[in-house]
Amino acid sequence: MFPTTIAGSLPKPPWLAEPGKLWAAWRPAGAELEAAKLDATLVAIKLQEDAGIDIVTDGEQSRQHFVHGFLEAVNGIDFTKRVEMGIRNDRYKAMVPTVTGPLSLKGRVHACEARFARAHTAKKLKFTLPGPMTIVDTIADGYYGDRIKMAFAFADVLNQEALALQADGVDVIQFDEPAFNVYMDAATDWGIEALHRAAAGLTCTTAIHICYGYGIPANVEWKATLGAAWRQYERVFPALAKSRIGQVSLECRNSKVPIELLKLLDGKDVLIGVIDVATETIETPEEVAAVIGEALRCVPRERIIPCTNCGIAPMRRDIAAAKLTALGAGARLARERFG
Repeated sequence: MFPTTIAGSLPKPPWLAEPGKLWAAWRPAGAELEAAKLDATLVAIKLQEDAGIDIVTDGEQSRQHFVHGFLEAVNGIDFTKRVEMGIRNDRYKAMVPTVTGPLSLKGRVHACEARFARAHTAKKLKFTLPGPMTIVDTIADGYYGDRIKMAFAFADVLNQEALALQADGVDVIQFDEPAFNVYMDAATDWGIEALHRAAAGLTCTTAIHICYGYGIPANVEWKATLGAAWRQYERVFPALAKSRIGQVSLECRNSKVPIELLKLLDGKDVLIGVIDVATETIETPEEVAAVIGEALRCVPRERIIPCTNCGIAPMRRDIAAAKLTALGAGARLARERFG
């Protein structure tokens, strides 16, 4: 009961990339960089296992960014043709590459780190990929001329990699779609169908992660404008409940999401965010168990998976480690209390 996992990313060691930054530049280069990425992956797995995390990830240690780490292996994208673009409805701006031709994979994207992670843990392994809608919100279009058409083209290349990851022994494939919390109409109009295209043919567990973003200033400031009740999930959860995706990962801890919205995910496993990634305050096991207890009012116990609110990539490593320990300990307390 209450198997634990994380949203996906963990901080990178300082010998791999500059701490505390998204899009941080790699410190090693060439063959040394490739070896360092795998070393960091091993550390990430050990950190999760020691904390009592049941479904582990590679910590996204081989990716500079959760979207661009995938895009680097896609033909039709020009990384030398970068433009400034507003991300998440202009919440913040970033220099992004441009799609200049038809999309196709250059080859495998994450085979090395996925197979390495699979070989170094006996626990269930989750692997994260960016969702189609979030990709098109994080890249400039110089070819397709249609946001939806480009999203479905990305869904096709995502599907190719997802099927290969399944063959590598990955137990859970999660698509990260923070854009679903911004473009709610588009999410229900075509976003879920693009997600189905990306997950076509998968027999492993599938998940979608929808959150309010990393604990970076732009996201914290945005959340301060959302009022006393954050009801974005209310727009997309009913459609997701009818979807073919098996799990939904969401933000709960220290958020203003009304807990009753979880009832809208009837029939799905729910990854309950019980760890706040926007504060350095370390949760106590009691606080973690309390959020799980709240979720039990709306979700059957066998469908609750305690998780982090979002990725922890920009966080200090020592704080991230302590938060993972609190996650594991809080789930154990919840099993004792609610079992």
